[in-house]
Amino acid sequence: MTKLESIQNYKTIHMIGIGGVSMSGLAEHLTHFGFQVTGSDQKESKNTRHLKELGLQITIGSQLESIKSADLIVHTAAISKDDVELIEAKKQNKPIMERSEFLGLITKCYKECICISGTHGKTTTTSMIATCFLKANYDPTIEVGADLKIIKGNNKTGNSDYFILEACEFVDSFLQFHPKTEIILNIDDDHLDYFKTVENTKKSFQKFINLLPKDGLVIANIDDQNTKEILTNTPKLITYGIQESADFTAKNIETDSYGYPKFACFKNNEFFAEFQLNVLGMHNIYNALACIATCDFYAIPKDTIKQGLFEFTGASRRFEKIGDYQGIPVFDDYAHHPTEIKTTLQSSNSIPHHETWAIFEPHTYSRTVEHFKEFANILKEFDHIILSEIYAAREINTTGISSKDIVSLIKPNNPNCIYLDSYEKIIEYLKENVQKNDIIITIGAGTINQVGYQLIEKKN
Repeated sequence: MTKLESIQNYKTIHMIGIGGVSMSGLAEHLTHFGFQVTGSDQKESKNTRHLKELGLQITIGSQLESIKSADLIVHTAAISKDDVELIEAKKQNKPIMERSEFLGLITKCYKECICISGTHGKTTTTSMIATCFLKANYDPTIEVGADLKIIKGNNKTGNSDYFILEACEFVDSFLQFHPKTEIILNIDDDHLDYFKTVENTKKSFQKFINLLPKDGLVIANIDDQNTKEILTNTPKLITYGIQESADFTAKNIETDSYGYPKFACFKNNEFFAEFQLNVLGMHNIYNALACIATCDFYAIPKDTIKQGLFEFTGASRRFEKIGDYQGIPVFDDYAHHPTEIKTTLQSSNSIPHHETWAIFEPHTYSRTVEHFKEFANILKEFDHIILSEIYAAREINTTGISSKDIVSLIKPNNPNCIYLDSYEKIIEYLKENVQKNDIIITIGAGTINQVGYQLIEKKN
């Protein structure tokens, strides 16, 4: 059983922003290993309620008393420098770590730390790999950016040397980790508020590769040009793809009447196995290939990989069907970059329907400024588009950008596009206008999914 030797000197740990997906998962891991954990967050959430049910002391708001009694303070990157708890921790000279630095210390304790990276698809691919490892009874520790049905949450503490971890590139977080195997799905022009250029993003991923030990492994999408360009110095390399020759390829791709793909996988140009997926879209064939290559390297039997991928029906908020409104299916997708919305469109088009309703909430002002033309270009392809105001997340609007700017670009190409400034107005508009056999998709990384849930609740 793995022990967290790297942090054994910290008996009591206080976590600022404990309701976040990764922070709440870390809190559960620490509790499992016997650490005393307290935490605070500005808003109550499903995660904070769950942690309270586990017996953790969680405060909504600030809790200075917990700072005084803690041996270590851990905070998310989103916490501002003038946070009152952070100021108090500095005043008392408490050791302070950002989440990724702290998680990096934990990764040192696992012999096989498997990090899934890339601009798009990290959560789904991490979930696929985790599912197959669980099916193989490998008992991994898992940290993923969404709820996974098979573990009934976003994390699991295992008793093996395997740690399957979603590794995010934002603010170079993944450079804090200690990987043994890295999966690189793709490299795109996201998080430019931090990286500024795609070339800088590629340099960050190159640094990520350089973290590997001499016996480390990179599993990479050779069809992605940006990824291909950084694969010049890897300890060991396994490639996958569809368009080019790769170690693992997908051929004879077909879809059933529901749009779910089936394909033949070839390893080193020899037939490996046939796979049926229960998630939509070409992008998920790529994600499945990454999973297959990883699992094969770790000696998981073909039949177990096939079973794991067949039974995987998606992580939460990844083109997830959340219910029906008067017989009209309602989906939710976390997509917040134009490339991701393109895959959302492809997934929706694979489902038999009359017309699509895309309800989009842009995520962060900086991303909207950088990509508002690209957003308009892909959103216009939906039959109907509703935009809510931009979800600020960690940012302040210094440019005056608004969702209305995207609407103005869309309307000349698709007049069925409007801006509504509240979830309540969006719900009422949908109730008055959607028709039989339409489909509704909420799109965005903020709280726009509440539109779908509230619409379903108000169906009567």
